[in-house]
Order: sequence, then C-alpha cells, then structure tokens
Amino acid sequence: MKYISPEGFKKLKEELEERKTIKRQEIAERLGEAKSLGDLSENAEYAAAKDDQSFNEGKILELEQITKEANLIKPSQRGKKKIQMGSVVEVKLIKGKANKAILTGKQSFMVVGFHEANPSNGKISNESPLGQAFFGHGIGDIIEVETPKGKMKYKIVSIK
Repeated sequence: MKYISPEGFKKLKEELEERKTIKRQEIAERLGEAKSLGDLSENAEYAAAKDDQSFNEGKILELEQITKEANLIKPSQRGKKKIQMGSVVEVKLIKGKANKAILTGKQSFMVVGFHEANPSNGKISNESPLGQAFFGHGIGDIIEVETPKGKMKYKIVSIK
C-alpha cells in the first residue's frame, strides 16, 4: 500500500500535470526542431529528444499509478499514544552502556510513505529500518535499530 501525506499527494499531482502539459509540449517542440535538421538516423538532438520523451511518458504512467493507489495519511491527532503513519516523533539518541547511558540531542522524524521519504529533511519511510522500528511504539519506549553505522538506540520523547 502506498501511503502519502496530503502535501505529498498535491506535489505528485502538480508534477503529473506539469509532465502532461509543459514537458510534453517542450519535448514535442524539440522533436520538431530536430526533424527539421534532416537525416534522423545520425541526429543526436532527435535521439536525445526521443529518450526524454520516453522517460517523460514512463514517469507519467508511474505518477498516475501512484496517485491512483495512494492512501492518504490523515494527520494524527494530538495525544496519540503509539507511532503511526503521519506521526511526528521526537527522539533522543542513547549513547553508552546500559548502566552509563547518555541521552544526546533531540531529533524529530515524520513517518511517511516511501515515495515521500527524505531523511535529510526528517521524513522517514514506514518501510525503512528506522520507520519500522518506531512503528507502534509509544512515549518512553527505547528502540534499538540496526543502521549502516551499527546498532543505535533511541528513546521516544514525544509523538505528535
């Protein structure tokens, strides 16, 4: 199932509309100009425009499929006790041994569908290791996650 926020859905619809109208028109103009140059078998501009056309049409099909199958994430209500789709989770990284654990600075993550994931902006996919580890947990829970840097422990501070 493809989960997406209302903002993400709007962006996908805008990109789809742009590709169907503006991009298609630009590519059609490039193809027309390239055809006017003569021999199409040795025309690099024509080949590049055809490649762009093929990519654009494939992207249109992909975006249409995503928007058709999208399951919109409803904004979670305040006071939710468990992490779910659309939750904004505030966590602290736990460093050190169990008897000498140190909580470091807070981090916030929003749990979104994989099409919208952007970890550098704090949006993590529900299918990512971190998203899967957080899912269904509540405030005060300590989560251990295997990452490329090794095992990391997080304490859930708040859920919005």
